[in-house]
Amino acid sequence: MAKWILGITGGIGSGKSAVSAMFEGLGIKVVDADVVAREVVEPGSTGLKKITEYFGDEILTSSSTLDRAKLRTIIFADESKKQWLNSLLHPLIRESMLRQLQKATSSYVILVAPLLFENGLEKFCNRTLLVDVPVEVQITRTTARDNVSTELAEQIIASQMSRDDKLLKADDILDNNRPLREVFLTVKELHLSYLASAQQ
Repeated sequence: MAKWILGITGGIGSGKSAVSAMFEGLGIKVVDADVVAREVVEPGSTGLKKITEYFGDEILTSSSTLDRAKLRTIIFADESKKQWLNSLLHPLIRESMLRQLQKATSSYVILVAPLLFENGLEKFCNRTLLVDVPVEVQITRTTARDNVSTELAEQIIASQMSRDDKLLKADDILDNNRPLREVFLTVKELHLSYLASAQQ
């Protein structure tokens, strides 16, 4: 039987991880694109080997793992390097994600991806849920959490699909700019509707 897949997305700092953890607490398997993206560049992986060949050993930390902060700075300053990296990683990530989604045994399965719409991943999903907060909240949360400048947070947000476009594309929208207990009540309602859809 084909898996019923819910795609969860949202801009940086919107709280996708907190929301997907709530679904996980309800017994639903979550495949997170950010986690998969780290797995495909772990020490010993083909992904990391090719990145090191292209960018040189200075892209590694002292413990031979990928220096993600350094890589982020390089690719945000150079579009051609960013494109090279994306063309290497996107197929590796997609392949691994689809494999993990198919192996999941919960009633339905969740794919969390910040660039769900940008990368066309919604075509693998039966339904999509946007975790939404105002842009100024994204900036505040991102600078606090990732210890980055307001300018870099704004650049990252600008590189993602606009909030308005995501609001238009998503099937369901979850307002995450309110107390967590309210968010959880909405998550429980959505969960019941997804369960019903998955069982049809």
